[in-house]
Amino acid sequence: MSRDTIFALGTGPGRAAIAVIRISGPGAGEAVKVLAGKLPAPRQASFAVLRDPETREMLDRGIALFFPGPASSTGEDYAELQLHGGRAVVEGALAALHRLSGLRPAEPGEFARRSFANGKLDLSQAEALADLVDAQTEAQRRQALRVAGGALRRKVEDWRASLVESLALVEAELDFSDEADVGVFSPARLGALLSPLAEDMRAALQLAPASERMRDGFLVMILGRPNVGKSTLINALTRRDLAIVSPIPGTTRDMIEAHLDIGGLPVTLIDTAGLREAADAIERIGVDRTLARVETADLALWLSDSGEAPPAHDVETIRVATKTDLTPAHQGAIGVCALSGEGFETLAAAIEARARARLGDGATSLIVRERHRRALEQAVESIEAILAGGEALELQAEELRRAGAALGRIVGAVDVEEILDAVFSRFCIGK
Repeated sequence: MSRDTIFALGTGPGRAAIAVIRISGPGAGEAVKVLAGKLPAPRQASFAVLRDPETREMLDRGIALFFPGPASSTGEDYAELQLHGGRAVVEGALAALHRLSGLRPAEPGEFARRSFANGKLDLSQAEALADLVDAQTEAQRRQALRVAGGALRRKVEDWRASLVESLALVEAELDFSDEADVGVFSPARLGALLSPLAEDMRAALQLAPASERMRDGFLVMILGRPNVGKSTLINALTRRDLAIVSPIPGTTRDMIEAHLDIGGLPVTLIDTAGLREAADAIERIGVDRTLARVETADLALWLSDSGEAPPAHDVETIRVATKTDLTPAHQGAIGVCALSGEGFETLAAAIEARARARLGDGATSLIVRERHRRALEQAVESIEAILAGGEALELQAEELRRAGAALGRIVGAVDVEEILDAVFSRFCIGK
């Protein structure tokens, strides 16, 4: 880990009321002292007149804070400059910091990575911070906050404690069975430790698909023949002119995505090319893409103005009758009318009910990423191999160590550099 002092804008770029510049590393305090003329008392906001270190021209009036390490968010000396959010002010302050010896701009995710390296966050919490920045709905926020608050870390610590106790039993039998004060090894006692552990892990895995899906959103495909109102429907649900509406069949050639918050849940709607025998090669590509994508969807909306049955596929389908101002809704369908707005609340409620059943509400989430799930599956596999019986004690000890290492990868206790690089490279600069 670099010992450079890093800095970055911690708030969004562009014009704003306030901008926050973050500084972390051994030179953080000196940097603030040079720009503000003095170092604030630790953990106390201090009014500061910030000046260019070379010309002494005033850059802005703002607030300076200093947090000595290791009791800081990154575990090292850390400072913040809170300025007015004008572009010229921010660029002037960043340029001044850049000219100071020993300081450099931070790489994406470098603040979070230093927090992880210094024990302020585990890897699952760092990932959850990235999810929190990306959260667009209440349920996504709730899920990210739960993991960022250490829920997964605490559960992994409980699981690993049970593994350590189990391994101690096995190792004692292997290494000290001839000692008088070591009791007789009991396979039943080992099973009593591992059986509830495996059950608890399997319960967490059962919730994993919903938690993983929560991050990406509930995928809804809008299907139907040309000119049944697919583009009109997505425009009405999103309340903006997202797709071109035309009486000419085949207007929509490619898929158009819209991200919605329905009942606090993330829902992605996809408007698709009309399903028919394509009139040209370009339209054929659009139809083929629709047919390939629908198999990955969570839900399909089959739109029809004539009562036509949907095509056969493996995705749950809601039948939607369109243009009910002209033709009454057919049986078993939700009727909608784009002109009057009739039926849209009913349709949104139907989508929300299915999304909630698939995603949950984020309040019980633990295993929220594929990386977490694969590691936990490996741990369960090792425990189940022991519970199945028939393995020598040496192999049981190895399976327990293997399970512990798998759990360690979830929170970053096992240092796998490629995983760390992949995780932190996805962060925004300044985080």
